Amino acid sequence: MLFTMNENGFQTDLVYDELKISGNESYGFHPCELLVSSIVGCSGGVFRNILEKMRLPFNEVTISAQVERNEAKANRIEKIHLIYSIYADNDNIAPMKIEQALILARKNCSMIQSVQNSITITEEFTMR
Repeated sequence: MLFTMNENGFQTDLVYDELKISGNESYGFHPCELLVSSIVGCSGGVFRNILEKMRLPFNEVTISAQVERNEAKANRIEKIHLIYSIYADNDNIAPMKIEQALILARKNCSMIQSVQNSITITEEFTMR
């Protein structure tokens, strides 16, 4: 990947589209947003695949991310809490199955595995 500096940050051309990155959100995605988005996108995608392999029917999954930062240490991200909301017509999905799927998703998400010793990541879920 090649990133080119411009007057407001950096940009790169990716397969899907051009990505603009800037500390000023008027000019691009903030690096914090991208880090959290990569963790949500990776873990959510792995989670969806696991649900499908387990043959657990669902209509939709949303993930809310709560981020804690430490201003005293360069405003670094210290904790990300992910709240998975699983929407399903079937009320018979055992919560233990969802917990197993979350454990597998964590284990197989390359983004979580990349930051696991630097950022505390926790998960919870609700069935809707």
